Amino acid sequence: MSATTLHALPALLDGTHLVETFGIAGLLLIVFAETGLLLGFFLPGDSLLFAAGYAATGKLSDKLHPNLALVCLAVTVVAIIGAQTGFLIGRQVGPGLFEREDSRFFKKRYVTKAEEVVERYGAGKAIVVARFIPIVRTFLNPLIGAGDLPARTFAQWNIVGGILWGTGVTLLGYFLGQVTFIGKNLEFFALFVVILSVLPIAIELRKTRSRKA
Repeated sequence: MSATTLHALPALLDGTHLVETFGIAGLLLIVFAETGLLLGFFLPGDSLLFAAGYAATGKLSDKLHPNLALVCLAVTVVAIIGAQTGFLIGRQVGPGLFEREDSRFFKKRYVTKAEEVVERYGAGKAIVVARFIPIVRTFLNPLIGAGDLPARTFAQWNIVGGILWGTGVTLLGYFLGQVTFIGKNLEFFALFVVILSVLPIAIELRKTRSRKA
């Protein structure tokens, strides 16, 4: 792997860099890929939304100062459409979608994590909770689609999750980003937000595994 490639990989996972480079249109494409396409699991959704909220303050870049309400609306709508797409892929292909062998872009352990979230919270709540868990938010939607949950029920929970994640994390980036110290250490706090949102869920899943052992 070349030095250029090694240098490019961290940038691909840097939400602030991606928002600065590709703007809001790029942000929406990434959100759709992460929530709707199985190939988008590695993308930094939470830090991306956090950075988008910060961009709305006008402090991220002189050339990028989007309207906060429009960003929240657009991200939420695309997040909902993306998850619905993932659900439809699972419904069309069925369980066979997850019976593949491990590859560079697919690991069975990703599906196992999604299954654990469903088992812990039930299908409905899991659709909302998964929004805040990297990788799980990509694989859970087609996993649910491959099951027997009614499409209408999925859509209802999907809307709730899309609003809480798409609007909630973006607003968090906007308001916290106005604090000078946080604005200067944006990536650190974006990562902190991700860890904070995932930690309680990770603890619960670990407890569930311990009870089964």
